[in-house]
Amino acid sequence: MPRLSALRQRFEQIFNETDEALRVFFAPGRVNLIGEHTDFTGGYVLPAALTYGTWAVVRRRKDRKFRLASTSFDERVEFDATGLDYRGEDGWANYPKGVIREFDQLGIRLSGCDMLFDGNIPKAAGLSSSASLEMVTAFALQQLENIDQSLLELTQLAQRAENQFVGVNCGIMDQFASGMGKAGHALLLKCDSLIYRHVPLSFGDYQLVLTNSNKQRSLTESKYNQRRQECEAGAIALLKYLPYVSCLGDVTLEQWKTVHKKIRTPEIHKRLDHVVHENARVLTSTLALEAGDIKTFGQTMIKSHESLRDLYEVTGLELDTLFDQARQVVGCLGTRMTGAGFGGCTVSLVHEKAVGDFKAQVTQGYQAKTGLTPTFYKGESGDGTREILGR
Repeated sequence: MPRLSALRQRFEQIFNETDEALRVFFAPGRVNLIGEHTDFTGGYVLPAALTYGTWAVVRRRKDRKFRLASTSFDERVEFDATGLDYRGEDGWANYPKGVIREFDQLGIRLSGCDMLFDGNIPKAAGLSSSASLEMVTAFALQQLENIDQSLLELTQLAQRAENQFVGVNCGIMDQFASGMGKAGHALLLKCDSLIYRHVPLSFGDYQLVLTNSNKQRSLTESKYNQRRQECEAGAIALLKYLPYVSCLGDVTLEQWKTVHKKIRTPEIHKRLDHVVHENARVLTSTLALEAGDIKTFGQTMIKSHESLRDLYEVTGLELDTLFDQARQVVGCLGTRMTGAGFGGCTVSLVHEKAVGDFKAQVTQGYQAKTGLTPTFYKGESGDGTREILGR
């Protein structure tokens, strides 16, 4: 593998040669097919791991020191395994630092290592480059140190790192999809119980196309946390009238119809309206995929975007323009924003013979309205976090 050979050479240039063996790990990004802003409410999501992701070349140390480098950034960060603090100047390295701190807080004495990261996920595009970075770090350390933690437990550790160290109150979906993904499948996940099953992706003559708006955004600087707070406040108010329901993600459409008028704050009402209907759309989409009904799946994608635009209000000019342009292309069955919003990507279901027209028409319309040029990626599903090469 030319990429891995080049990475090994780059590692030795940065960190120098020793007798310690190098090991290589990989964690994918993810695309969420449907189920947006439902994970932190305990609801349903339907993501798929991608073939894009983050590689980590790792060499174990014995002095409890960590040295981190990346092919994408100039910063090189060195620190001891204890007493870690978030530092803005450390940039991208705060994600692996957060993972390392989580191990330390569990009382696991890490021996230290040198790590070189390399990735091909577009940064800040809504395809979970941060979760991929966290998961590859967690899995690499677990393997190097022979830590008795399952892959499922590592996804939870990585989520805690992002919540408590980086400061983004994300749900479990991103880390779970990166860790537990399976090629040719999506994951139907109930986010409070972590009960999941793999759902085959069989689109026939259609394929998933990811369109990067190239509108960069940072979740810690966006209204992501505000939306979560609105949902949490609304859930507390709503569940007073549904005593047998444990979380917002369990509220059915029928239950919502009976109690929704109790929520009198317009903004909070809209947020809850989106979440309840989005959970139902995930289940509808899953049944459609399992039945081979990709037309219904595409229609549900469209309804999801409209809800994220009108009720949850996390789309914006760029994502809405991509959505509008994609819908005009003959051969596009469905399209929607994917990820947290405020920029990032859309995911579209496009006939293989129409992909060229899709790219041309969307680019032309998007450039005319925003002045930006989109980037397109094939949305192939891949396997979850793993070691690429042996010792």
